[in-house]
Parts: sequence; C-alpha cells; structure tokens
Amino acid sequence: MTKFIPTNRIRKLVLSHQDPDTGAGANLWLMLTGPNTKIYVSGLWLRFVPHFSRNEIKDDVFVQIPDQGMKLELSGAELRLLPAHFLHSPGNFQIYDPIARTLFSGDLGASFPPTNDGFVEVEDFSEHVRYMEGFHKRYMSSVRAARYWARMVRGLDLECIVPQHGNRYFRGKAMVNKFIDWIESTECGVDLLNQNTYVLPR
Repeated sequence: MTKFIPTNRIRKLVLSHQDPDTGAGANLWLMLTGPNTKIYVSGLWLRFVPHFSRNEIKDDVFVQIPDQGMKLELSGAELRLLPAHFLHSPGNFQIYDPIARTLFSGDLGASFPPTNDGFVEVEDFSEHVRYMEGFHKRYMSSVRAARYWARMVRGLDLECIVPQHGNRYFRGKAMVNKFIDWIESTECGVDLLNQNTYVLPR
C-alpha cells in the first residue's frame, strides 16, 4: 500500500472483525498513521479491540459501525460498509466500492492454495473450490447466513470480489456469480453438527 500513499496520510481504517489478524493490527497501524486516525469496527467488538492497543490510545480512536452497516466518505468517494454477520464473526463487515464495483469480502472467499504465487485472478472456479471448502465449512456459521448475504450482494453492481488470505480474487460477473451460487449452497458451521461433534475426550 505504501507504493500508493504514505502511511501518515491514512485517516480511516476499517476492521472487518475482531480476529487477531485484523484486530491486533490496529496497534501497529496507529503507530504508523498518527493520532488523527479513526478505526471503524463493529459495536460488538468496541470493548474488545482496544485491548490489542497500547494504554495511551484513547477510546475515541475507535468508531462504532452499527449492525446494519453504514456509508463512509473517503476523499470525495463513498464506500459502503456492508453487514456480513456470522460470516464468520458475529460482528462482521465487508467494504463495497461502488466506483470500482469491488467487494472486499474479508474472510468470505478466503482460500489456502498450496503455493503463494501472488495476487492472482481465479480462472477455474471448480478447481479453486478445494482451496476454499475446508476453511468455509469450519469457519462460516451456517448456510442460512450465507443465503441472506447472497441475496444482499446480488443487489450490487459487482465486477470483482476480493477476499483476504490466499491472494485469489474473483473478477467478472460470471465468476462473481459462481462464487455467490457456491457459498449460498454450501453447508457449513452448525449445519454440519451432529451428536458425534460433542463427545467426552478419552
């Protein structure tokens, strides 16, 4: 990112959820960006994320994102913070850029291919599923949540979905729709629970 903008010019950060790989980064970002930066995070995590930070960081650095999401002005452009609750965090948000027609989807769509060959476009969706499937079945809460999400994002003008982790992204309406179709039909989380899930260890 520093190829495009000096860190001391950053004034707004969005944490998609509270996990350490995003939430704990708040402390380092504030060291790089300076005291005028605001960090937007779900109201559910407003009490918790500051624990990742140094004591001298004031609570007013953190700005609550309401459950229904919000619009965020950014240098004359307007981003939308979209609710993606339980995919996988109870307080989870994604960022939609209507100018680039891009959804930054956080952990939804994350993949773990055997090699990291950089930031590349998914070209064969069927082949790519195996790199997403295990993570989504374990970390996403339910197909019910995924179906509500799918209904919401189908109302967007979407050209690209960019997840975090794995450096694989979906470009073009056909590929974007393949991902949406897949996630809304894949059982995960509590859908996969049965009586054998909860047994006493021996």
